[in-house]
Amino acid sequence: MAERPLDAIHIRDLLLRCIVGVYPEERRAKQDVVINLTLYADLSAACRSDRLEDTVDYRAIKKEVIADVETSECQLVEHLAERLARICLKPERVARVRVLVEKPGALRFARTVGVELVRERPAQ
Repeated sequence: MAERPLDAIHIRDLLLRCIVGVYPEERRAKQDVVINLTLYADLSAACRSDRLEDTVDYRAIKKEVIADVETSECQLVEHLAERLARICLKPERVARVRVLVEKPGALRFARTVGVELVRERPAQ
């Protein structure tokens, strides 16, 4: 029998502020970042049971992401995105995550610049 395709939970347009950048002017004050997360998991048990215990607690993930971002002082958006991917993969049910971190206003004439990573739970 073929393996069931993974379902997706989206956390979209999470607007946070943090220190991020390599230039001195970027490190003086917090800047806006926009975060989009897609958590891939088998949600079939939750669909049947209607119980939080059978799904991914995305509220808990969001709270941990906020706490991490707001206290971070990364130089690279890539590093910040990797940190968020690790947070999202902590719950055992999450098999894969797509993380998009955008830094509005980072480049003149561009609305935003972003880094997108896809990470999977390591095979056990």
